Order: sequence, then structure tokens, then C-alpha cells
Amino acid sequence: MRTSTRLAGVLTGLTLVCGGAAFMAPAAHADVSACINQVERELHGGEVPAGVRAACTAGSTGYHDQCVTGLTKAGVTNGTAVSACKVAP
Repeated sequence: MRTSTRLAGVLTGLTLVCGGAAFMAPAAHADVSACINQVERELHGGEVPAGVRAACTAGSTGYHDQCVTGLTKAGVTNGTAVSACKVAP
């Protein structure tokens, strides 16, 4: 195999690997802060209660129902709780 062909193949492979990693990175991590920010919009800023932070953390680990229940118990409307918990994972 010629060196130029081998180099082109390596560069193509690197591009696909790096591009795939960049594409998957946002979906790979939980975003508790996005959940909290969603709730803060409803509360019009200010420090969120500890229950909100705990609920968003539960949502980031895949417990969507616990997230929604925890947020509504903390005084967040159901609509905001559902949307905030959707952005947590």
C-alpha cells in the first residue's frame, strides 16, 4: 500500500472518530444545571431550594418520575417540572 493512501486512510479514520466523539459528547453527560436553570426561569431567578437541586440530580441519573415529583413538591408547576426533567439527562 502506498504511503499517501495509508495516510489518507488514517486521516479519514481520525476525522470520523473525532467527529463522532464531538457529536456524542453533549448527549453523554447529565446536565443538572440545565434542569435548575429551567426552574429558575419560573422562579424568576434567586437561589433554588435544596429540593430542586436534589430532584434535578435524580433526573440526571434517569429517574424522570422522581425528578418531576420532587420539583412539584418544591412548588414548581407540573409543566415546568416535566420540561426541566427532560433536559436533565
